[in-house]
Amino acid sequence: MVSDMKAWIVNYRLGGKRQYPREVIIEIPGITPKEAGKFLNKKVIWRHPKTGTTIHGKIIKIHGRRGRLIARFRKGLPGQALGTEVEII
Repeated sequence: MVSDMKAWIVNYRLGGKRQYPREVIIEIPGITPKEAGKFLNKKVIWRHPKTGTTIHGKIIKIHGRRGRLIARFRKGLPGQALGTEVEII
């Protein structure tokens, strides 16, 4: 397994009546649902593409049957973060 892997932010975690901006659904390309469990409790870093500010987070659980994961960040992510890359350490 590579030390710095790339993943994509798919969407915020959504509830019935609200949205959780601190928690996002991420997808790692080429990972099967059985392999997704290996990434639990790994650290995640999101970097703003223009300013370079970073927000740190952690992968907390598996989401669905496609091998996507839910990551919880220390601060809420801005809307520009959707569709961008995160690093898994």
